[in-house]
Amino acid sequence: MSAPKRYTITAALPYTNGPIHIGHLAGVYVPADIYARYLRLTGKDVAYICGSDEHGVAIPMRAKKEGVSPQDIINKYHNIIQKSFADFGISFDNYSRTSSKIHHETASEFFIDLYNKGEFIEEVTEQLYDAEANQFLADRFVVGTCPKCGFEESYGDQCENCGTSHNATDLINPKSAITGNIPTVKETKHWFLPLDKHEGFLREWILKGHKKDWKPNVYGQVKSWVEDGLRPRAVTRDLDWGIPVPVEGGQGKVLYVWFDAPIGYISSTKEWAAREGKNWEDYWKKSDTKLVHFIGKDNIVFHCIIFPSMLKAHGDYILPDNVPANEFLNLEGNKLSTSKNWAVWLHEYLEEFPNQQDVLRYTLTANAPESKDNDFTWKDFQAKNNNELVAIFGNFINRVVVLTNKYYQGIIPAPNDFLETDEDVLAAVKEYPNIIGKSIERYRFREASQELMNLARLGNKYLADEEPWKVIKVDKERVQTIMYVALQISTALAVLSEPFLPFTSNKLKSILNLIPTKMEEPLSWEDISKKDILISDGHQINKASLLFSKIEDKTIEEQLQKLIATKKANEQEKKTIVPQKETIDFEDFTKLDIRIGTILEAEKVPKTKKLLKLKVDVGIDTRTIVSGIAESFLPENIIGQQVSVLVNLAPRKIKGVESQGMILMTDTPDGKLAFVEPEKKVKNGQEVS
Repeated sequence: MSAPKRYTITAALPYTNGPIHIGHLAGVYVPADIYARYLRLTGKDVAYICGSDEHGVAIPMRAKKEGVSPQDIINKYHNIIQKSFADFGISFDNYSRTSSKIHHETASEFFIDLYNKGEFIEEVTEQLYDAEANQFLADRFVVGTCPKCGFEESYGDQCENCGTSHNATDLINPKSAITGNIPTVKETKHWFLPLDKHEGFLREWILKGHKKDWKPNVYGQVKSWVEDGLRPRAVTRDLDWGIPVPVEGGQGKVLYVWFDAPIGYISSTKEWAAREGKNWEDYWKKSDTKLVHFIGKDNIVFHCIIFPSMLKAHGDYILPDNVPANEFLNLEGNKLSTSKNWAVWLHEYLEEFPNQQDVLRYTLTANAPESKDNDFTWKDFQAKNNNELVAIFGNFINRVVVLTNKYYQGIIPAPNDFLETDEDVLAAVKEYPNIIGKSIERYRFREASQELMNLARLGNKYLADEEPWKVIKVDKERVQTIMYVALQISTALAVLSEPFLPFTSNKLKSILNLIPTKMEEPLSWEDISKKDILISDGHQINKASLLFSKIEDKTIEEQLQKLIATKKANEQEKKTIVPQKETIDFEDFTKLDIRIGTILEAEKVPKTKKLLKLKVDVGIDTRTIVSGIAESFLPENIIGQQVSVLVNLAPRKIKGVESQGMILMTDTPDGKLAFVEPEKKVKNGQEVS
């Protein structure tokens, strides 16, 4: 097969029901961006396409939760998402939205084309229905037990635990997500895409074709689906939010979001092509175009079975060459969850770590969940920055630039005779574009990022071995050659780092004064392999500026504390209200003697985590009380605190200390404890009644 003339790269359309988090970045957008930037650097014709997915059940559900309209939701999150991507350096050629006119027209035309060709089955079927809400329960409007893996919180169209796609009627013990009611079934008419009709094509294209170069997780999941036997899949829904079904009888129905959303890649390409004066069909219908879908593993079935079946049924479109889906990224050992706020949100990261986009890009790439689920931890993030970006990449560049300015006022020296060591290093540098490029082209971005770091290691080793700061005292001519070679390595890093670390690449190019004029061509990926001189002697570079800054423990601790607070808030929310205890008589209540007291002394009980030993003045006497409040209060902070004390509780020994009462406490929303205390200070011993 000849090399493609152009590349259409799509990144999964993010739902506009919430912001972007690191799981989205690691799974889809960072690898796709590395691939697109690399192809551009190698001179390829690239259309890198994305946009907001603004239909589907998740949108009106979020709108109901926030008490606003679906349009308010999509506008809010579309703007947040689009700005986050731009600020993070995701280099889409076009970022559109599925609420746009061009998308509604494109999706409707696609549906009508398949409808006119007889590619749909029209059936009246029984669907789940919530009588109280007066609504059919499509997709996320219903939850229940997954029929495949037994996960008890599966959605009506897909299980987020095992990735299986199914119909809402397949769920075991379904419940309405709107009212919590057990749904009934009711007849309704829908149009179905008969996937079983396309089973032969899918077997030939994927199983017998060349798709064994797909990732094992992708190929394996598709193979399993096909071999289990495919069934017709509904492409319409009983909803009032989405693209209206554009044929007779479609009133009150919309296109299923997973029919509509992938067509968003096509409509976004149309939008881009019209703006850039290109022909969009070249990027979707020409056989010399390579189509690559970047997605997460939960979207494999839609991009490898349903969308290709739609494209094949239409007849005019190319099929994806590859679908390099990643596995999931966890956060500090737990699954990312938007509903539980267990995430690192991109827009918040950009605020809290200004000008450190590349640190997150590098960490997510170096720890990418390419073949198995992986874990993001803040400690690892700090280590990747401090021990690799700062200590290896940044250290090498800083030493080269500082020494060049110190010895030669920033003017690159002319080299003298090259030793074998110099020639070996320069030859090794020329190999890196091919080494890194091959990894990228095989979608091994983690491997590629480490090869880039190996180039920086090569530079560090060269400087450490040659020691120009020592040699300058005895052989100035030799140092000219050493620094010249080191500057060639630096220039190679400036170019080859661009797909992975675009902000760093630009900063390094500025330091090396490599920003081309309008009359000059910037250095390309291929130039690093072919040119003997990447940066010429006599060229003036700028002063040193740190590429990366060390991240302190305090900064990381702040992020960990945020997560701890989130975890406690989730635990508190999950707590069920304790049922009422058995009824007591009034006489039983009058036996309780609760008094206001003041804490005089407080200290931790040795070898315990939760216990404090308190001296409390309760008016009638001063007594010792052992209380399990050490995780919520420091001893020194509660001296003088007034508290409510049950004083006539029988004494009992706790960890060898006799406790002579009980302090009354309550829980707070963040999972801490709070004292039950008087609004104003009162006399010790006053009874609470």
